[in-house]
Amino acid sequence: MHRRSQQWPHRHERAVLYNLRVLLRLPPVLAALSLLWVVALAVAPLLAVPLAGVLYAAGSLICHQLPERSFHVQSFQLPVCARCFGLYLGGAIGTLAVALVRPMRGWRPSGRTRLQITAAAALPTAITVVMEHGLGWPLSNEIRALAAVPLAATVASIVVGALHYGECLPRRPSGPGPLQRPTSI
Repeated sequence: MHRRSQQWPHRHERAVLYNLRVLLRLPPVLAALSLLWVVALAVAPLLAVPLAGVLYAAGSLICHQLPERSFHVQSFQLPVCARCFGLYLGGAIGTLAVALVRPMRGWRPSGRTRLQITAAAALPTAITVVMEHGLGWPLSNEIRALAAVPLAATVASIVVGALHYGECLPRRPSGPGPLQRPTSI
């Protein structure tokens, strides 16, 4: 055996360890960024024009920005509608939960269980959409925002949890070691 192949950790293992160290810092960073985004959206009407303009322009790319479906601060509309604001707030809550709470020992929900949890969390949003568009019932902005929180919190916690706990890291090869050059005959 070559001396190089006996060194530990191997290049692949070093890369996985490095990725793991980076991913362990990911949830607090994502939680801070998502909370910063929610606060920026909430105070956008109070900010100076250039910065507020950037937030409103970003909001226009992802939201319809209808005034009657948006929260207002001092009579100025937020850059996103109430439902989008609830989604961002829920995403921040879900990301913060992953950053602060350790998972239950030994409990790793399967893909099917995650799908079921996400479907259950989507029910409040789906119900409000059906009530508004299907039945024509007007709903308040508070209800739209609150109904969106569980869906976003669930999706954010599943995605960030998968990143944080190494479910997205490449698996260590289980077969024989790295290929070695054939020896001459």
